[in-house]
Amino acid sequence: MDHNQTIKDLTMMLLYLTSWTEKAPQDYQRSWKGYDFDILNELAEEGVISDSKRSKSVVIYDEGIAIAKELLEQYGLDALK
Repeated sequence: MDHNQTIKDLTMMLLYLTSWTEKAPQDYQRSWKGYDFDILNELAEEGVISDSKRSKSVVIYDEGIAIAKELLEQYGLDALK
């Protein structure tokens, strides 16, 4: 696995672990975007998060949540959330 992919995986897990549920017409997960902006841009391009330039947080889509849970399980950290 290359260095960039490792950083993306760790970022995805941290976004998920630090996320909260927003109550709206439909519930969705949000997380603060205090991570490398290039990595966040790549995750947004992959369609696993929505990154608004005007917001200090991102929305994590269902696919991103599934990926984060899979990564947590892969690293033996699935009991964290």
